[in-house]
Order: sequence, then C-alpha cells, then structure tokens
Amino acid sequence: MARRIFTVAIAFIILSLTGCDDGKLNFFTLEQDIAFGEQLDSTILADSETYPILDKNQYPEAYEHIERILATLLKSNDLRYPNKFPWEVKIINQDVLNAFAAPGGYMYFYTGLIKFLDNEAQFAGVMAHEMAHADRRHSTQMLTKQYGFSLLASIVLGDNPNMLKTIIAELAQGLGNLKYSRNNEYEADEYAVHYLYDTGYHPRAIADFFEKMEGQPTPPEFLSTHPSPENRIEAIETVWKSLGNEDGELYIDRYTSFKSSLP
Repeated sequence: MARRIFTVAIAFIILSLTGCDDGKLNFFTLEQDIAFGEQLDSTILADSETYPILDKNQYPEAYEHIERILATLLKSNDLRYPNKFPWEVKIINQDVLNAFAAPGGYMYFYTGLIKFLDNEAQFAGVMAHEMAHADRRHSTQMLTKQYGFSLLASIVLGDNPNMLKTIIAELAQGLGNLKYSRNNEYEADEYAVHYLYDTGYHPRAIADFFEKMEGQPTPPEFLSTHPSPENRIEAIETVWKSLGNEDGELYIDRYTSFKSSLP
C-alpha cells in the first residue's frame, strides 16, 4: 500500500512539475529529500570500514564544536529549509581533504580536512558550501537528471542497495554522475558567502579555503573539476563586495580547540 501511494505521489509530481525549485527538474519532494538522505546516512553508518565515523559518545567535545558551527550557520536568513531538514553532521576519521553532503542536510567532514584548515571561519565556509548544496537541492536535481524516475523510485523504496552505495561514493568524491555542474558550484559558493556574512564569520574565508587547497601538491579531486578555483575565488569576492565588503571573525583559538579534540 505504501509503495503504491509513493508511486502515485511521484507520478503526480512528474505530471505537474510546478513545484520544482527555480524551474529545475527534480522528481523529489522535500520529504523525499529527507527520506533519501536518511537512507544514505544509514548505509554510511553501516559501512564503518569505508566511512569510519567518530563515535559521538567517545568524542563529545569534537561534536560540540561542529554542531555549534552548524547551529550558528542555521541562523542565516538566506537558508530555505533551516527548520525543515534534519541538518546532521558527522566526522569521518580519515586523513582525507574532503567533505560532502547528502540530500536533506546530512553532512560529513573528514578529520584530515578539519586538521588542515587554519581557523573556524574557513571550516564554516566549507560547511556553508555543503549546506548550500543541500538547501538548494543540487544532489536530488542531479539524481533526477542522471538516473530518471524508475531507478530513483527503486532506490527510495529500498530495492536497489548496490546503486545506493554507488551514489554515496559519487557524492563523497564529487565524481561520476553526481559531479555538480558549474552552476551548482557557483551557486553553492554564492550562498555560502551569504551564510557566513549573516552569522558573523569572515565572508571571504571560503576563498581562503580554496587558496589554501590550491597550494597542495595533490589537490582533492573535487577541486580539479569545473569551475576553476581561480574563477571561484573571483566570484566569491564579487559576492562579498556586493554585500558591503565587511569583515567578520576567524575564531582561531576556538578552532585550535576543535582540532585538539580529534583523535
């Protein structure tokens, strides 16, 4: 019965398509964004070898820091769904310079990236960027575009666990079918600047992040995709200046405490 209701609901969405955000094709409702994110999150938690998530009970201080940063960013007036999505953050204990977001506001940050950055504003910029991907519903737009209705329905209904693992890997690495488009990346950068600006962090910190990552001998794969970091930095500065060019806080000491709380 539940499967029939779901199928009818999806069919109605396809027929109407009037509820698509910004006119972009997306077969998912907000509730299905959340349900799909929950499925992705459960699959990640069940695969501790690939995704060794830090236990919140063992590292309470680390989670206090990351959840405080999330709570601060959620105060931005530029978010569409601050109270609709679950907005959960998890820390993956691997020396990897990466972070990724799943639909519905489920976000994952590697300890390697956290330790690599210099201040809380830089990290908040990364989180704000991932929040923008979720809040602007980029992941499910890409899923709709790449996989179509039938396959997506089977995944949401739990009938295709292997494809679910593939989707997680592509989200985590920013590769394959779920590599965000140029417009997705520019939009996520733009709204990240707004979130930082709204909440007192230095709005240019996300540009500082790209500059820092560019200097690495082997930059993460997601930075080698379009658009180029140079163009993104220029676009970020344009948005910042349009907002008034005001500075914000970096919170260096507080971020040092965050990094010290990690294994």
